[in-house]
Amino acid sequence: MTDTPIENIRNFAIIAHIDHGKSTLADRLIQTTGALSAREMTNQVLDSMDLERERGITIKAQTVRLSYRAKNGQTYELNLMDTPGHVDFAYEVSRSLAACEGSLLVVDASQGVEAQTLANVYQAIEAGHEIVPVLNKVDLPAAEPERVRQQIEDVIGLDASDALMISAKTGLNIEGVLEALVHRLPPPKGDPAAPLKALLVDSWYDPYLGVVILVRVKDGRLKRGQKIRMMSTGAAHLVEQVGVFSPKMIPTEDLGPGEIGFITAAIKTVADCNVGDTLTDDRAPAAEALPGFKPSVPVVWCGLYPVDADDFEKLRDSLGKLRLNDASFHYDPETSAALGFGFRCGFLGLLHLEIIQERLSREFDLDLIATAPSVVYRVHRTNGEVAELHNPADMPDGSVIDHIEEPWIKATIMVPDDYLGAILQLCNDRRGEQVDLTYVGNRAMAVYRLPLNEVVFDFYDRLKSVSRGYASFDYAMDGYAPGELVRISILVNNDPVDALSFIAHRAVAEARGRSICAKLKELIPRQLFKIAIQAAIGGRVIARETLSALSKDVTAKCYGGDISRKRKLLEKQKEGKKRMRQFGKVEIPQSAFLAALKMDA
Repeated sequence: MTDTPIENIRNFAIIAHIDHGKSTLADRLIQTTGALSAREMTNQVLDSMDLERERGITIKAQTVRLSYRAKNGQTYELNLMDTPGHVDFAYEVSRSLAACEGSLLVVDASQGVEAQTLANVYQAIEAGHEIVPVLNKVDLPAAEPERVRQQIEDVIGLDASDALMISAKTGLNIEGVLEALVHRLPPPKGDPAAPLKALLVDSWYDPYLGVVILVRVKDGRLKRGQKIRMMSTGAAHLVEQVGVFSPKMIPTEDLGPGEIGFITAAIKTVADCNVGDTLTDDRAPAAEALPGFKPSVPVVWCGLYPVDADDFEKLRDSLGKLRLNDASFHYDPETSAALGFGFRCGFLGLLHLEIIQERLSREFDLDLIATAPSVVYRVHRTNGEVAELHNPADMPDGSVIDHIEEPWIKATIMVPDDYLGAILQLCNDRRGEQVDLTYVGNRAMAVYRLPLNEVVFDFYDRLKSVSRGYASFDYAMDGYAPGELVRISILVNNDPVDALSFIAHRAVAEARGRSICAKLKELIPRQLFKIAIQAAIGGRVIARETLSALSKDVTAKCYGGDISRKRKLLEKQKEGKKRMRQFGKVEIPQSAFLAALKMDA
């Protein structure tokens, strides 16, 4: 049982744009409070996944409890949540914010306010947080703390006069951050005598403990040996272990109001745990559940199929375990003529898709084929029915379609004005509609409405390349609008490859078709017969490439002699190639499926 009174507890999240130093600041706070010894400290302690360390990004929000003795002599319990910065993991951020009362807003003193800084701050304000601005990297020669402080006030509208100047790398003024947390953030509220109410913030699968659940207790006490009930599913479980992360798992007797910790209850069925659910006492349940989280809406869908059909059940099991750990990931079973049984999976963006694929490969040892990603369209039929279309291969015949609607987004792009022209050109090329353009100093903030279909493939890469990496980008869904959309089918050797079919706007359909045919020509291995690679809209072929045959010299063994002997061999070869072209099967390598993602602008 903890002896910390509720007024000495502080729950806070660290929010910032990608690469502004969240995880490094978390390291320094852990080090300064002595949660880990010098021997146990490593860089990015909370980025525990190999993928996070390799890519240098945070993918999963992590929590840690720190104990800090302030200058006023009192000991405070600080529950820190380190959050991701990338737009594809915004759902992780929103969940973390729901478990806290305050936020540390970290802004790079050389880069200033970026698009994701804005998005995360607005989420924190919506969650009713007290926000403490922190200017990081003030030790860099390019740092301009005064300019950035003014920028925070102008762009976000936050009072930054008492923003903290720190360097997370060197440890400069970390003590000041801890004092600000204690004095400027509010303590949590909660009644220990009320019926138990705890928010299920996150969960993951442990092969030894079963499902581990991260909870934030709002009211009541959560004890070991207590029988708890999940309010949305009604499932009851006996709590086996209660504890906190420091950042190692440390068992405790119980968790009180305002505290964040973990429980295990030998939960074996993944479906029993819904992120955002309320845990209560089975014998004395709470009258009503906590508000929970808004469900995430996937923006990109793609099919995942096992290379070996026998791995289908293993894939189903693995997806269930990943879904437990990542509530923004969705999946449904589907079948494909070319690829057999698999799953249609929904993601929050292409980076999210890439990370999930990588995790399935590493953590569950699965060999997968991914189809070309697509967004969700709404098909209005002539009989008045409206259907959602996740897979281009399921698009109905044109004669029964009245019109198709595509999803649009509202994008916020922040960029130095030297590169503004190139950014505006890129948005216009992608059928964008300008909503707003404002300036703060020498930085422009452009707000555009863009079709999600145009953004999902390589927009982010193009944005970074035309702005030399200086532009930052954030987006939110902005409804559906009708569009002139067509399905482009890819045929290899006259066989349609449904895994490569995609939907595009009629204006760019031909260019996209040509581009994919040219790429496939490079990627498909040559055979002993000619292969036609075609892109077609309905029955009309709009692009074609021909992969020439490998020529085997059948006359190599003929030394001199009658010409008719050579001719006979060549005729025989010609007949064989003709028959091969009719019955030959073309194996398409995995790299060809992935080529559909990397469209040339």
